[in-house]
Amino acid sequence: MAQLLTLSRAARLIGATRAELQKRIKAGELTSFDGMVSTDDLLRLYPEARLEDQGLFERVAMIREEAFGKRVRERALPNPQVLAERLFTQSRELADLRAHLSRYHALVMELRERLEALKAAPPADAGTRIGELGSYLESGLVRVLAETPPPDAIAVMDDILRVMSAHVVLHPSRHEFFVEGSETLLEAAVRAGIPVNFGCSAGNCGLCKARVISGQACKTRGHDYGLSEAERQQGYVLLCSNTAVTDMVIEALEADGPADIPEQNIAARVRSLEPLSDRMLLLHLQTPRSSRLRFLAGQSVSLGSSATGNAVLPVASCPCDDRNLLFHVDAESAGDFAERLRAGAVRAGDTMTVRGPWGDFVLRGGRDRPLLFLACDAGFAPVKSLVEHAMAADESEHIHLYRLATRSDGHYLANVCRAWADALDNFRYTALSAERDGGWKEVSERLLTRLSEDYPDLRRFDLYVAGPQGFVGACARDLVLRGIGEEQLSACVV
Repeated sequence: MAQLLTLSRAARLIGATRAELQKRIKAGELTSFDGMVSTDDLLRLYPEARLEDQGLFERVAMIREEAFGKRVRERALPNPQVLAERLFTQSRELADLRAHLSRYHALVMELRERLEALKAAPPADAGTRIGELGSYLESGLVRVLAETPPPDAIAVMDDILRVMSAHVVLHPSRHEFFVEGSETLLEAAVRAGIPVNFGCSAGNCGLCKARVISGQACKTRGHDYGLSEAERQQGYVLLCSNTAVTDMVIEALEADGPADIPEQNIAARVRSLEPLSDRMLLLHLQTPRSSRLRFLAGQSVSLGSSATGNAVLPVASCPCDDRNLLFHVDAESAGDFAERLRAGAVRAGDTMTVRGPWGDFVLRGGRDRPLLFLACDAGFAPVKSLVEHAMAADESEHIHLYRLATRSDGHYLANVCRAWADALDNFRYTALSAERDGGWKEVSERLLTRLSEDYPDLRRFDLYVAGPQGFVGACARDLVLRGIGEEQLSACVV
């Protein structure tokens, strides 16, 4: 029998994106029932979906994470209490189904006995007909109970998914995410690129307080913040200290934009400092578990220490891995700060101060436009953060990254971009080169000419431009002349 699934769960089961399914719904290829889709319709559109292909999603997720330069996270089983609760829920649903079938069987058997009694009653022809009806019911019952309908592969996969993970919907935004293994609700939301409100992430501040509307949460970590009795009665929990036992709907605060993110001052530890090219360094900082940086993809922070001085740099990593902060330190734009790092002013284990975040070069929420990213040289750093966030949120129908290099190392980390293109059906990557000798106007025209060839009508897209000031200014002026509105264009000077 067909089963209805949420769009997020359906996309996860068949290895597609939510944007792809939404596109099929708009095209009339897939029917939506109040935001739900049928497993029968999914199997019709994706006949290759089978239980043995359950690993497809996991393989794509692994490629994504490797492409991001993060460690591959081990998908551990939930803790025994949570796993037992989930299995109990599934067993109860199975018991309900068996009880329903047993009642159906008892009803039919009772009907058969009554027909047997009526068969002996006059008139004779009626008795004959009733006898035939009794025989028919008997054979029909045997047939119904003996036949085993073919399994619904997607429904079976969904049963497995419900044990290994829980689906959570946030109100009022309607954002969705999955809680994997034994991770907390906060960890799962941040991993999915959802900017939920939080502070210490250690159960001390209470900023991640949320109200459970439906479903069951389970406390997995201790916390010092005390919820009032009234809050407990209303179903409030701390996202950083609880996990989801069942599918849930919760009410939680989220950041609508940069103005909702407070300025923070964090002492982070240097994990590594590696050269990406002759002029570019990769700086990896890690924040304490109890003091993570809350930021939006594309924003910048101030970095500094007594040995290096200060510099404002865009974060080149996704907020979905909030403890691990990556920075592309360019000798051309970071000046003395880059030179001191290259000279060994700090080493692994040293402390650097992170202050911020700042900037409004962030993804626009609530928009369903395809995304075009235009990055020149070191402008790849904030764009990389935006692209990874868009992938984590899994809501973009189409993403195309154009990288323009005006120097020999302008395409650093090109392998990361190629990995994204190989792993994701909705991602395209185009690498271009140009000389600065003719000025930034000619450099930008090189990229915009290719852009117009690929997409004659740019008014359908949201565009994000990042790079040196001359490049950003030239691109922005040309795009406005081509009819791009202010609400479609974001720019960042690096």
